[in-house]
Amino acid sequence: MESLMKSVGLYILVFCLFMMMGACAGDDYSPKPRGYFRIVLPEKAYHKFNDTCPYSFDYPVYAAMQHDDSRDAAPCWYNLNFVRFNGRLHLTYYDVSSKREYEALVEDARTFAFKHTVKASAIDQRLISFPDRKVYGIYYAIDGNTASSIQFFLTDSVKHYFRGALYFNERPQFDSIQPVVNFIKMDIDRLIETFQWKN
Repeated sequence: MESLMKSVGLYILVFCLFMMMGACAGDDYSPKPRGYFRIVLPEKAYHKFNDTCPYSFDYPVYAAMQHDDSRDAAPCWYNLNFVRFNGRLHLTYYDVSSKREYEALVEDARTFAFKHTVKASAIDQRLISFPDRKVYGIYYAIDGNTASSIQFFLTDSVKHYFRGALYFNERPQFDSIQPVVNFIKMDIDRLIETFQWKN
């Protein structure tokens, strides 16, 4: 009886091994890529920003324009909050009084953009030039896991200086936020294309 039990146990073990080997044969296994939540993007539509500050531009209806309430903020500093995407475009304005001040602000913009070189995989620069409106500047597109993906400044080269920087309120993960960055980039392009000085 004992030998019969051993034989049955051996047959069951061999049967299980064949079943496991048969289940493993066939398709190659490869790990699946990490998935991200599906992002539903709103339709593009714009408002005109036109208050007492010396500039105006179009901004998206799905973003909220708010005064920057930080301690060091100046009167014409704003945050364009993309609440749905947990991000904001920080906007600052300076009334330039000298060539030295203008050059320092332009150098600050370059320094702020290139501070991200440690984590950036690339930083692309593009000149902005709308001579009919006296709007000039530089646009920085920063790729990689950086705190800011897009920065730019606009100026008339004489007395106005306007700067923007896009931030997300979460740990940067370039792959997961890339669709949102591309979406907001179109809004920033619209802001720049419609930007005007009032005087």
